[in-house]
Amino acid sequence: MRVRQLAVAAGLLGLLCVPAHAEDRDIGRDTLPANDGWASEGDGTTGGAAADAEHVFTVTDRAGLVRALDGGSDTPKIIKIAGTVDANTDDDGDRLDCSDYATGGYALKKYLAAYDPRTWGSAKPGGPQEEARQASAARQAERIVLPVGSHTTIVGLGDSAVLKGASLQVKNADNVIIRNLEVRDAYDCFPVWQPNTGGLGDWKAAYDTIWLTGATHVWIDHVTASDRGHPDAKEPTHFARNYLRHDGLLDITNGSDLVTVSWSRFADHDKAMLIGNGDTATGDRGRLRVTLHHNAFESVVQRAPRVRFGQVHVYNNRYEITDDYRYSLGVSTESRIFAENNAFHAPGHVEVADLVKSWNGSALHQSGTLFNGYPVDLLAIYNAYNSGSERDLTADVGWTPTLHGPVDSAAAADRAVARGAGAGRIP
Repeated sequence: MRVRQLAVAAGLLGLLCVPAHAEDRDIGRDTLPANDGWASEGDGTTGGAAADAEHVFTVTDRAGLVRALDGGSDTPKIIKIAGTVDANTDDDGDRLDCSDYATGGYALKKYLAAYDPRTWGSAKPGGPQEEARQASAARQAERIVLPVGSHTTIVGLGDSAVLKGASLQVKNADNVIIRNLEVRDAYDCFPVWQPNTGGLGDWKAAYDTIWLTGATHVWIDHVTASDRGHPDAKEPTHFARNYLRHDGLLDITNGSDLVTVSWSRFADHDKAMLIGNGDTATGDRGRLRVTLHHNAFESVVQRAPRVRFGQVHVYNNRYEITDDYRYSLGVSTESRIFAENNAFHAPGHVEVADLVKSWNGSALHQSGTLFNGYPVDLLAIYNAYNSGSERDLTADVGWTPTLHGPVDSAAAADRAVARGAGAGRIP
């Protein structure tokens, strides 16, 4: 607690005297402003602002980043990423590909032959090839899973800092800031076949680009997250299902709480953001409080976000929908989404009612929605179009957000987000 209080004081003093532009100040010492979403609750979110000089690092490769992260320790630290850091590299900095991780005789051709549903059936994969896949996956995980501990700030330097191929995992940690960084292509070399998923079976990838699990007080700001380099849309199909290589861009699960995601860009991906990972995870009640504001969701198929249990404030976001699309706002078990002044841009075949999908959901507050420049009553249209197929949603979500800055009109936010969201755009 004392670390947080000292950091708050230091951060507030710093904010009073720094110049206006990111390049003229040390953004590693920035702290979340007061009332900026759920992560400002209580003592707020200060990350590594209280770090001493010995725990401020500038890293240019995976080995340096791993040393700075210190195994996810709770020591206050500021980590500045310069240039491109590739997680799929060895200790000498040489590039690794999927063949370098494969072990135990694993080969995709053999895996497909072993678990073809026409011969294997619907049982869970088991035996030599699945064991080899698991061993191979463990070797990749040793390289690309990077644990982030409490009281940590990770920032990109300049306008071109990239973390490539990694899965940043904030696990059971408190007080974390990730800013001004492009994170991309958390590529799974060894997806698993799940015969009973979705009725027809499906491929499951292991890695979220950023995963908050049991994390509290987290601020993610001016981040760009995508599958850039290996889009799943270009992967082949196996067993008549797309061979998925990526999981979420940002997943917030397992009792995570008090999170603000601002001015970030989520692009070119299927399942962008999951808040709450299970309908039976009743321990999430009272948690999963998340604010999403001034973010851009571009060419995202679904989960922008999908919510279970949480009180989630979704305001002043911009959605750019393309042809491959399922929904944006996922209303799931006991979710309480308060959506206001968001702008959606969609091609002609996408209807207003398509923006929402419900699984056991009961309520959605929405106001100020723009659809292709026109104001719409998203809730009324959803209920009218889905009457009989999904139960109507009420407008009463049982809470009203208080921790937020000015809520702009959807039109004003639309323009501001198009100009200012994403890495390299901190004003």
